[in-house]
Amino acid sequence: MVSGASSFILYQFIYFLNPDNRWWSAAIPGISYSFVASILMIGALAVKYRECSNRAPWAEVSAFKWMIALLACYYLAYLFALDSSIHDRFTFEFTKLVVIVLVAYKLVNTPRALDVSLWAYILGATYIGYVATITGRNSAGRIEGIGPVDANDANDLAAALVPATVILMYYAWMGSKKVKLLCVFCGAFIANGLVLINSRGAFLGVVAGVGLYLVYMAFSRYRRKGQRGMAIIIVLLGISGGLYVTDDLFWERMSTLKDVQDQQTSGSSRVNFWLATFDMMEDYPMGMGIHGFNTVSSFYLSEEHVGEGGSKSVHSMWFQGLSEVGWHGMFIFFALLVSLAKFSRKAKQWVLEKDENIIYFKLLALECGLLSYLVAGTFINRFRAEILYWMILLIAIAINVYFLQRVRQTKATKSLHP
Repeated sequence: MVSGASSFILYQFIYFLNPDNRWWSAAIPGISYSFVASILMIGALAVKYRECSNRAPWAEVSAFKWMIALLACYYLAYLFALDSSIHDRFTFEFTKLVVIVLVAYKLVNTPRALDVSLWAYILGATYIGYVATITGRNSAGRIEGIGPVDANDANDLAAALVPATVILMYYAWMGSKKVKLLCVFCGAFIANGLVLINSRGAFLGVVAGVGLYLVYMAFSRYRRKGQRGMAIIIVLLGISGGLYVTDDLFWERMSTLKDVQDQQTSGSSRVNFWLATFDMMEDYPMGMGIHGFNTVSSFYLSEEHVGEGGSKSVHSMWFQGLSEVGWHGMFIFFALLVSLAKFSRKAKQWVLEKDENIIYFKLLALECGLLSYLVAGTFINRFRAEILYWMILLIAIAINVYFLQRVRQTKATKSLHP
């Protein structure tokens, strides 16, 4: 089934390579490589739909039901959208993303295919780190315009790299010597890319995700012999590597996080935008559609924050979602995350009962990867980001291949041999 999953792997590489806007292909009109990859995915699923459905039925994963309900909220928001043209455009983009996630879940239905997909993401992030390295910072001390189609902003791009750091830790711990060397190679470019991009939100995301995973590696009662020592080695390598690639400009920007009194420097002025969302919800409880916050921000924020005749974005995925699809939409999104977390906990308990600690820490790495993105996304508008829903997808796939499929096989065996 790797052959069917290969269409999604191709889609992942196209996402990071972004050939529609790079290289020679940018000059050729009418070619959309992501569209071609999407058609290949749908075609692969159509050919082997029954086999894929037996391996990965959608109905077993409640998170997908909540995801579809969230998509329905965006269509409902057509009734309330303040900027109908932008809402229409990005609702269509979100629809395509949900379809890709649902199709990919059925195609990536083996442990091997999952590993290939994870490495496709890591290598894609490594490529972005490489491009950042050869491009260098601009006069403003940032890197712009090198990201995928939905993450061209520096902060959005940095957030897309964050979960890869956690997943790399798992492979660096569990892999062979060759895999460990590959992890060092990929980690160096990803870390350097994050430093050059200089995003404070991404920095906090890495600290949260990597830090939590290291704590589990070192102190979990399910750790294996020598695991705490490996965690210490990873910490030492990470610190030494981090000190090597970071520079004064990076630490100068990160130091502004503690200077909350200076709202412009530290970015703490975003809290004013977040609080304004609650005022907006009093007038628009069903949401304002995509770009709705920007449309009315000048009425809810002072001129000091928006500038004369200007507008502002909310700068947080949580408040972005609230402003776009209202309270009901955010309830559905939280229900999606909670249902996924509960299902993942069941899967972890099951593999632990089978004494499969390695799979337990793999599931944990994916969870920490999602957490790291949610932390980074707290400070940017990434409620409909590709990587966010990729992480949800990858956790669902891991639950399926390591838990649901094996439970079904156990039940089938018992029914044949009662």
